[in-house]
Amino acid sequence: MPGGSAYMRAFPQGLERDVAETWTPDSWKKREAKHLPLYEDAAELARTEAVLANFPPLVFAGEARELKTQLADVAAGHGFLLQGGDCAESFAEFHANNIRDTFRVLLQMAVVLTFASKRPVVKVGRMAGQFAKPRSAATETQGDVTLPSYLGDIVNGIEFDAEARVNDPQRMIRAYSQSAATLNLLRAFANGGYANLRQVHKWTLDFMGRSAWAEKFKDVADRIGEALDFMEACGIDPETVPQLKSTSFYTSHEALLLPYEQAMTRQDSLTGKWYDTSAHFLWIGDRTRFEGSAHVEYLRGVGNPIGMKCGPSLEPDALLRLLDTLDPGREPGRITLISRFGHDKVEAGLPKLVRAVKAEGHPVVWSCDPMHGNVIKSDSGYKTRPFDRILGEVRGFFAVHRAEGTHAGGIHVEMTGQDVTECTGGAVAITDAGLADRYHTHCDPRLNAAQSLELAFLLAEMLNLEAGERHKHAA
Repeated sequence: MPGGSAYMRAFPQGLERDVAETWTPDSWKKREAKHLPLYEDAAELARTEAVLANFPPLVFAGEARELKTQLADVAAGHGFLLQGGDCAESFAEFHANNIRDTFRVLLQMAVVLTFASKRPVVKVGRMAGQFAKPRSAATETQGDVTLPSYLGDIVNGIEFDAEARVNDPQRMIRAYSQSAATLNLLRAFANGGYANLRQVHKWTLDFMGRSAWAEKFKDVADRIGEALDFMEACGIDPETVPQLKSTSFYTSHEALLLPYEQAMTRQDSLTGKWYDTSAHFLWIGDRTRFEGSAHVEYLRGVGNPIGMKCGPSLEPDALLRLLDTLDPGREPGRITLISRFGHDKVEAGLPKLVRAVKAEGHPVVWSCDPMHGNVIKSDSGYKTRPFDRILGEVRGFFAVHRAEGTHAGGIHVEMTGQDVTECTGGAVAITDAGLADRYHTHCDPRLNAAQSLELAFLLAEMLNLEAGERHKHAA
C-alpha cells in the first residue's frame, strides 16, 4: 500500500466479563478496535503518547461534572441540549474568526431556543478536538493512484500524495496545541463579556444581511433588550449578575483516536476517578459502539458525560446491554443517546429504542443528529444534505417522543459560522448548482449560519408544541 499505512488494526475481542472488572486507561487494548490507524513507527507513537501524558489537561474534572449536572436536568425534561460545530476541524482553517463565528451562531441559536421555550439550553461545541474521522474505505483512488484514506488532520493529511497520507503521531501534538488555543479563546468569549446579553444585537453575522431569519432574530433581540431594561430599572444589572453577562460553554468530540484519548486521561485529585481531559463530553460513533469494542471499554471507565450514536442497525437488547456497561449506576446526565436514522427511517426505527430505554428506567438524554442519515450525492457531484430532509428528521424525532411520552432533549448538528454553500435548501435557497460557490468542508457538508438560525426557530416551535402537549396531559 502506498505510504505503508494500514487503515485499521484489531485487538482480540475479550470474553464476556463482569461490569465491575478492573478498568485502566489502557484496558481498551484487550478489546476489538476498529477505525484506528496503524502507525509505522511504534517507538515514535510511544514517545508522542508520553509527551501528551505530561501535558496539562485541556478541561477539568469539575467542569465535566458541571456539564453532567446540567444534562441530568435535560434528561428530566427541564432543559435542551444544543450541540454543534464542524464535521472535522482542520489545521489549515484554524483561525480566530472561524472560532468566533461558530461560537456566535451557537449563541444565537441558544438565545432563540431559550427565549421561545423558556427552558435553559446547554451549549456544547463540536470544537477543540474534533479532528479524527472514521472512513468507510481503507483507501482512496484517484485516476490510477491508490493511497490510504484521509483519517482527519490528527492522523494524516488531506492532500492526495503518498507523503501526506502517512499516519504521523506528531500530528497529535499539533491537535493538542490547536485545541488548547481554541479552548482559550472560547473561554474568553464565554466569560469575558462577549456573551453578555446586552451584546445580543451584535451577534448577527454581517453576511446574513436582512434575511427573514436575521430580521426575526432582531425582533427577539429587541424583546430581550426591553426585558433587560425593565430588570435594570428594578435594580438588576447584567454587569453584576453572572448569568446575564457570561455563559457556560463546553467542548466535545468523538472519542475515536484512542491513543490520544488515553494519553489525555487523568485521575481527578478530588474524587480519585478517571476523566478524559481532552473534552468535557465524548461520544462513541455508530461504527464503534458494538458490544465488546475497545471504544466502549475505554469510555466505560471515564467520569465524563458521554454520548452514543444510535442508528438503524442498533437493536433494543444490544442498546440496553451497552447502557448497562457504560452506565451501570444509572447516573442522570451520564448518557446522551444521539439518534441518526435519516428522515425516512426515524419514525419507524426510533420508537422501539425509546420504549426499551424508558421501560428499563435509564435516565438518558435523547438527542437528534439529523445530519448523518441524510447525506446524498448531488447531480453536480457534491456530497450534500438537503435542508428539508434535515428538518424532516427533526420533526420525526419530536413526533416519536410526543407519542412515547418522553422528552426530545437535544439536537446534534454539523454547522459553521462561515458563509458556506454545502447543504441545499432552507430560506437561503441554496441550489444544487450553487454548491460549488463556497463548498469548503474537509469532510461532510455543514449547515451555514443562516440555515442554523432557521433550524433554531423551527426547533423552538417544536419545543413549544411539546410543552403544550405536556400541559394538556397534566390538566
